[in-house]
This record gives sequence, C-alpha cells and structure tokens, in this order.
Amino acid sequence: MKERVLYRMAFGLALFTIFYNVAEGVFSMVFGFSDESLALFGFGIDSFVEVISGVGIAHMIMRIWKHPGEEKSRFEQAALRITGSSFYLLAGGLVISAFYSIWKGHEPETTFWGVVISFISIVTMWLLVIAKKWVGRRLSSEAILADANCTLVCIYMSLVLLGSSILYEIFGLGFFDSVGALGLAFFSWREGKESFAKARGESCQCAHE
Repeated sequence: MKERVLYRMAFGLALFTIFYNVAEGVFSMVFGFSDESLALFGFGIDSFVEVISGVGIAHMIMRIWKHPGEEKSRFEQAALRITGSSFYLLAGGLVISAFYSIWKGHEPETTFWGVVISFISIVTMWLLVIAKKWVGRRLSSEAILADANCTLVCIYMSLVLLGSSILYEIFGLGFFDSVGALGLAFFSWREGKESFAKARGESCQCAHE
C-alpha cells in the first residue's frame, strides 16, 4: 500500500477519534448530570480533553506526512501543554468531588448509561487501537504507534467506568460511583504526565509504564 494512502488513513483515524470523543463527551456529561453520576460526568469531561489531544495528533500526522524530518512545532508543544494542564485540573477536580461525595454519602440515581456508554467506548477504542497499530507498523511511525498505545488508556478508563457502574447497579452503593471517579482521576493524571513528556520531546510510554 502506498505511503500517501497510509497517511490519509492515519489522518482519518485521528479525525474519527476527535468526532467520536465529542459525541461521547456530550452524551456522558448530559446523562452524568441528569443521573447525578460523578464517574460518568467526569468521563464526559475527559472525552473533551481527549479532543484537544486528538487535534494535536491530527496536526502531528500532517506535519510528519509533509515534513518527515521536521522537529516538533511550537503549536504541537503548546497543544500538548494545554492538554496536560487540562488533565491535571480534571484529576484534581475528580479527587475533590469524589471525596466530597463519599463524605456526604451521595448516590447517583442510576449508572445504567455509564454501563452503556463505557461498553460502546471499549469496543470503539479497541478497534481504533488495532487500526492505528496496523497503519503505524506499515509506516514504521513511532509517533502513530505511540498514539495507538495511548488510546489504550481510554480503554482502561472505560473499564473503570464500566466496573463502577455495574457494581453500583448490583449493590446500590454510591461509594462505587465515587471510587470510579477516583480511578478516572488516576488515569487523567497519568495522561497529563504523558502530555508534558511528549511536549518535552520524550517518547510516550502510556500503556507500557
């Protein structure tokens, strides 16, 4: 397959990731707010932060395509720092909210939509990981392969949401929703750390830490 076609595929996957996260973020925040589910609402905010990251990835792919030997642009570095700061803020907000909910004994009305959205996300992100790795290997692109590995973090976050949502539906304890939010906070902090590392030009470790 021609290199030009492969780069178009990589760019298309980046665009799909952006639009999917926008849709996922809207639905997660709407249902999370209406059902008073902190974990689902936080998952929705994270999706919008992922959109910022996705824009940086799409820009990176175009830059690599047109200028393979060019160093990381100022735009990309700035985007990564903004993304990293957003992840850190999200992690802090989730931790504070989770402990406040545990202290107050708050319980969501339901976590049904958390189960549905997280399941759809797991399937979609897994297919994206497979596609990105396929393209990355054929282009011998460490950047695209690193992006595929980072997409795995989205799967882990979806698994955390799925687990906490199912446990709440079974046992009816709001504690599980708060624990799910804390799990999302951990992965948000981790993604923030990765964003700043990539801004400094360090390789993305993501799922291999």
